[in-house]
Amino acid sequence: MSDTITLKSKIDGFDFTALHAAAQGSRKGGIVIIQEIFGIDKYVQEDVARWAALGFEAIAPSMFDRQEKGYVAGHDPQGFETGIKYLMTNGVDNAMSDIQASVDALKDKGPVFVVGYCYGGWMTWLAAANVEGVAAGSSYYGGRVKEDVNVSLTCPVICHFGRKDDHIPADEVKAAIAAAHPDVSVYIYEGSGHGFNNDGVPAQDPADAKLARERTLAFFEANGAT
Repeated sequence: MSDTITLKSKIDGFDFTALHAAAQGSRKGGIVIIQEIFGIDKYVQEDVARWAALGFEAIAPSMFDRQEKGYVAGHDPQGFETGIKYLMTNGVDNAMSDIQASVDALKDKGPVFVVGYCYGGWMTWLAAANVEGVAAGSSYYGGRVKEDVNVSLTCPVICHFGRKDDHIPADEVKAAIAAAHPDVSVYIYEGSGHGFNNDGVPAQDPADAKLARERTLAFFEANGAT
């Protein structure tokens, strides 16, 4: 069962909304889920429910509330164009501040983890270097991780990429990460393309999505989720 909460960003005092779900069963920790450029769409909602069912109190901040409150777009050319525009307008500092506020809302109850997809995968990578209180991060198909590969990570991170991703050259990104951060595990999923965590999309191999989720959960458990 999810609800919408309001959090305050420290950078400018901006009030932004977030989808929230309480942990089911024994609480393992908190998790901040970072969207793709399409807002808190059905795939994010499904991910929030999935993590809550695994025992994590989940928060998915609406990352583009400064540009459009409650923004949700289709996975189509218009949605892509609007999402990229909002990404550029919002910038990195606002995003890091909103993620920090989301982590802060959870940190007093136990370890907090971050997972993100596409845009969110990039933000997860940056959060692992800039946001305080993150126990570990799992970055999925972060398109600009390679450009920011030299950041100083302050918590453990793993990365996931699809072999068939037309947007991200998986081997090149893996090599760049290995050169800068040899301790970061990078997984390439042979049967999948971009967005493979989204159930039912053509780019998804369900076995790949399942394996990536299992790896992420095990990684979080190895870094404090109980």
